[in-house]
Amino acid sequence: MGLHSRRIVRVPKLTPVNCRKQQQRARILGNPDCEYHVWDLVAEQLMTIAYENGVNLFDTAEVYSAGKAEIILGNIIKKKCWRRSSLVITTKLYWGGKVIEFLTQARSSDNKGLRGSLQRLQLEYVDVVFANRPDNNTPMEEIVRAMTHAINQGMSMYWGTSRWTAMEIMEAYSVARQFNLIPPVCEQAEYHFFQRDKVEVQLPELYHKIGVGVVSWSPLACGIITGKYENGVPESSRAAMKSYQWLKDKVVSEDGRKQQAKLKELSHIAEKLSCTLPQLAVAWCLRNEGVSSVLLGSSNPAQLTENLGAIQVLPKITPHIASEIDKILGNRPHNRYVPIPENLLFCCWICNLHSDIALCFI
Repeated sequence: MGLHSRRIVRVPKLTPVNCRKQQQRARILGNPDCEYHVWDLVAEQLMTIAYENGVNLFDTAEVYSAGKAEIILGNIIKKKCWRRSSLVITTKLYWGGKVIEFLTQARSSDNKGLRGSLQRLQLEYVDVVFANRPDNNTPMEEIVRAMTHAINQGMSMYWGTSRWTAMEIMEAYSVARQFNLIPPVCEQAEYHFFQRDKVEVQLPELYHKIGVGVVSWSPLACGIITGKYENGVPESSRAAMKSYQWLKDKVVSEDGRKQQAKLKELSHIAEKLSCTLPQLAVAWCLRNEGVSSVLLGSSNPAQLTENLGAIQVLPKITPHIASEIDKILGNRPHNRYVPIPENLLFCCWICNLHSDIALCFI
């Protein structure tokens, strides 16, 4: 039985960061960036190490190992007798054009939808439920109403988005304010050395305007940034697995070879800071003011312990070091914001005025 364990950690010695302004505080986190299957015992070891090192957010999804990940996560939480209030548990759902079915499932007792996730997790509620991937076949109002219903029913404290565009998130926010519904508080987005545009260009305006935070995933680019592929694809690596052919193609491509060359240069900076390349990569992600949490992927205790060491590296990334990293990568986005159409912002401002008078969703 395997677990796709996603763990969110908060930097213990840093000021708590909100997923959204005036929203619940979550610690900066660690969780798997790509799909892993680890045995129950290893999963328990990983969660114990994470929890004892200040990790308080654990992220999963209904599709991870066909629901088994949620079962294992729930069993471990129950076995450890950790206080529920000390944990931030999140899960992801994708209904694929079946929002009405989701609403029906939420009211029923079967093992589908969010209620099914709660049963597998053995929890009364999750802290954040993410709408995984946008659903172009369903009106935005239905999606927002579905998430609002889940929150009003006590099944979740907040909701967020995953793999949504800034425009889609703003639309959800506008719809929520227009109909006195509950808006999303954060977006799960891929972010690492070689994937920067969305988090650094598209999402900052949402962070500053409406307080939507970022929970970034894949800080090590599915293992590419660890340096393991510098001399090709090791037989024991994920890229060597048949199901990860796409990753192998990426590694052996011309762009992949260029990335490895840049990583070799970045390793010199890591040596100068007395840390490993993965630790530098994770700390670099944490440095972004718009990133509330970083999801780390670990398949063994040693790997997780190494990744958590990024917390000590974070203060070492000075503006000068960050500039050196940008110079090596050569991919720093030039535009800080991608302007959101004025009519959408105007709609939000009007709705904000209305909501300030009527309801305040804290």
